Amino acid sequence: MLAQSTPNGDVAAERRSSNEQNGVALMRIVVPDQAGVDRLNDLGIDLAEYSKPVDGGIEVHAVLSPEETRDLRGKGFDVRDAISDQADVAKLRQERAKTLRTLADEARSGDTLTPLRAEWFTSLDGQRFLSVEVKTSDPAATNILTASWNGGAGTPPGSGGTATMSRFTDAGQYMYHRFNTPLAIDVTPTEVTVTSTSGGSVTVPVKKWLGEPRKAPSPHYVSDFVDHYMDPTEVYQRIDALAKEFPGQAAIVKLPYKTNGYRRHAQAQFGSAAASTFYVTSQAYGSEGGNDVTVTLAKPDQASAPLTVSLDQDNVTVDLATNAEGVVTSTAKQVVDALNTEAGKLLSASTYRGNAGDGVVAEAATTRLTDNLHAPASVSRDPFQMRALRIGKTRDGSKPGVFLYCQEHAREWVTPLTCVETAERLLRNYRHDPNTRKLVDDLDIFVLPSVNPDGAHYSLYDFNMQRRNMTDHCGPTESDPAYRNSWGVDLNRNFSVGSVYDGYSGASTSCRSDTYAGPAELSEPESRNEVWLTHQFPNIKFAMNTHSYGGYFMWPPGAYKVPGRELLPRADLGTETFFWSASDHILSTVQNWRGTAIWPGRTGPVPDVLYSAAGNSADEHWYNRGIIGWDFEVGADVWNPATKQFNAVGFQPPFAEGHEEAMEFANGQIGILEVARAYASDKVPPKSKLVITGRDTGATKFTFTIDEPATIYYTLDGSRPTLNSPKLKAAGMREGPEQLTVDKTTEVKWFSVDIAGNVEKNYKPAGKGDGYRRQTVTVGGGR
Repeated sequence: MLAQSTPNGDVAAERRSSNEQNGVALMRIVVPDQAGVDRLNDLGIDLAEYSKPVDGGIEVHAVLSPEETRDLRGKGFDVRDAISDQADVAKLRQERAKTLRTLADEARSGDTLTPLRAEWFTSLDGQRFLSVEVKTSDPAATNILTASWNGGAGTPPGSGGTATMSRFTDAGQYMYHRFNTPLAIDVTPTEVTVTSTSGGSVTVPVKKWLGEPRKAPSPHYVSDFVDHYMDPTEVYQRIDALAKEFPGQAAIVKLPYKTNGYRRHAQAQFGSAAASTFYVTSQAYGSEGGNDVTVTLAKPDQASAPLTVSLDQDNVTVDLATNAEGVVTSTAKQVVDALNTEAGKLLSASTYRGNAGDGVVAEAATTRLTDNLHAPASVSRDPFQMRALRIGKTRDGSKPGVFLYCQEHAREWVTPLTCVETAERLLRNYRHDPNTRKLVDDLDIFVLPSVNPDGAHYSLYDFNMQRRNMTDHCGPTESDPAYRNSWGVDLNRNFSVGSVYDGYSGASTSCRSDTYAGPAELSEPESRNEVWLTHQFPNIKFAMNTHSYGGYFMWPPGAYKVPGRELLPRADLGTETFFWSASDHILSTVQNWRGTAIWPGRTGPVPDVLYSAAGNSADEHWYNRGIIGWDFEVGADVWNPATKQFNAVGFQPPFAEGHEEAMEFANGQIGILEVARAYASDKVPPKSKLVITGRDTGATKFTFTIDEPATIYYTLDGSRPTLNSPKLKAAGMREGPEQLTVDKTTEVKWFSVDIAGNVEKNYKPAGKGDGYRRQTVTVGGGR
């Protein structure tokens, strides 16, 4: 509010000197009532647009010079302390000037751009795409990063195209810049330059992603063993038949915990308005007699009738109470209490979603309770016996084990087809294909085709978007029939590592949430079966959890805490490098079916490319048993050349698309088996080198290179390196190895260990020998 003119001249409207201006402050004034506020306005006081009731009247704020403060106090106004004064403004100006100087310095020097990945690839019909990831040291939203690429070898920078990059943030933290989707390109670039509005610039070569050439199938190799979406009953019948047909190479492993079953208690609901509505639930499952129960709400013919409940076998009749005029008076709560008392052996009754139930109930014709399940009779309503198909010539635990499991989420119809197709290929190609024979002879393979049989039956026949199992952990306020599609546990949030109960993000404790973690860790038989399998067969070293959709290839860690994005411990650099190295082969095998490329930006640890998933199974197996596990999300986005856009395929694409997804990701599962076999046969120790990366006055930087994924242990204090020595770390997320710095001439001692456990130069770190590597790093003058 602007200062007003002074009608009576008691206080000057304008401050009369620069000295007064310098003492101006924002002051609190308390007046008894609105009349006091009006008087301040009349005096021309510069009132802020602020007013609130306080003890003693109304507090307002005014911009006052020292003289105005004295004058108002002399007139009896309660002028209190200052909210802010010129000293505060001076501090703010100083802070602003400092910030501007810092920004100007950064603009002159430029931010540091760290390239993470720059790759081109082809997908499906041969269309080429470009994917670039860069991290800036100035992640402010005002800092814009632009990528420019050439049009091939010998062409000038920017001749291929230019695009603005997007900031990728997660849990409120900056991750890196990237393209939201890979960019379609016409020619293959050899290098890309990224510049920022903060002054940074970096140029890097563009590499080919998924470099293995597309292979023609062996003339003796057979595939394509699925021709429709299958329910879990069919899926398990297929693996049972395979075990029976190929007893020399396969057997069934029965898992100890039966599921709750594809079954529900039968229910019926009565009433329309919430206060007069109630519902009943059979004590027996619908398939075990609950569907035979009926309830009738009858209005007696006489006046002043009492509320009564009578039973005739499975038929329950409620005679509602009436008043002297013959009008029904029974409330929902009264009927509920009567039913629970008199018919409790057949059913339980509840008011609607916790309502007090004080509304009067209306009569209703005989209503038969129903479990609302629509699967054919071929689908058993009994608890389900989950089974794994164990494939291998030698099944005594002496071979490295691989655990392939599908359909933790019910609505992901393609995934069990993937597991079935893989099993069929392994057994039907064993006699005629040498590569398949090597896999079956050298590995111990466990295929669990549907982790969530109950939920999957429900998804196929009742509610296609069912994600969870069918177990209702909700109480009466959330278990009425209209909520029947909202019950169940998200099995991939029910595990014991990094769970919501440990404070991690990405799961819910609400029983109707699609990411409900269950009432406790490992509360569900389905998740306990997974854990049992990995404990029962400790030779399992690798695992693949197949989901849909989106076309992702991920690995642990899979969860973090917020705020702060506190991750589960990342894998060490050697293991992380192995994950990346294996992805090249595994994703190339996916691509070999029809050309689908999984994007580089959808490859990596789960939180780096997707989100936090508290209590997931891959983390369970990795952190508790050291099982190297991946997550497939089948169903990569499909490029539409007409619209030049990627289109998502969904959980249940037309079968023609679902079939292709099952085929290509069965290829990927075979690729995982090939990686596992290479691990099993690896007897060659790694080789490493120490590389000087920079010299400054008084300091030298160095790192290590290595010929295969391996972990490097080193010392800088002259001691003998062991498995307890420091490990070489990653420089950062999705970056290469860190650079170490020494400020004096130092003898570096180190050795490397690959994933298979081979130690460089066959050194014995637990012994007393000196077979480790060593090199002196000198520190002298400048570069």
